[in-house]
Amino acid sequence: MFETLQGRLGHSFQNTQLLRVALTHRSYHFEHKKDSSGHFERLEFLGDAVLDLVLSETLMNTYPDVEEGTLSKWRASLVNEAALAEIGKSWELGRYLFLGRSEEAQRDNARPRLLASAFEALVAAVYMDGGMEAARALIAREFDDKVKALSLDNEFAQDFKTRLQEWTQKRFHVTPEYRLAQSEGPEHAKHFVFEVIVDGKVLGSGEGSSRKNAEQAAARSAIEKLGESL
Repeated sequence: MFETLQGRLGHSFQNTQLLRVALTHRSYHFEHKKDSSGHFERLEFLGDAVLDLVLSETLMNTYPDVEEGTLSKWRASLVNEAALAEIGKSWELGRYLFLGRSEEAQRDNARPRLLASAFEALVAAVYMDGGMEAARALIAREFDDKVKALSLDNEFAQDFKTRLQEWTQKRFHVTPEYRLAQSEGPEHAKHFVFEVIVDGKVLGSGEGSSRKNAEQAAARSAIEKLGESL
């Protein structure tokens, strides 16, 4: 069942059990402990580090004259939850994930956090199974065009909060406010909904697995409504 996904990864796994773990959500693991070898959260941790290392090196090599502060902002824009979720969505990762009952109902419209986490876990799995060069090749295929498209004219890339603040201060001379609209779920899997308010009006709302991600999603929603290009 993994042939298509392995083709997208550009890597044929020697250890297919490692690939299965990278696709297993904790909800499935705890419901099927007898036949589950683990879930992807530890791999997600490693994948995040591999992404940061490879993209940091790529950015430094591609832009040798750009200062560290800008490189940091660019890297953050490339690996934020929304950006990684877009990759996961393009891969149709929801089709391959092992999900428990609590997540199964949302398989066809998987949460951005779930897709982003699974993508990071897959990066780690490729690294562990094929080494750094296999991981580099995967990351290059997905990010090289995005890296080359970066511009000092848009230093913040997908930092939507900063972009919205600059837009509203320039046009309305006010700073956006973010208001928590909803918070639910256990501590290890919180889900937040934030609204962004400009000059007393709600311009957008967004959700995420952290306050930061939800605020970024709200800012993006507001930018779209205001007609700013993303």
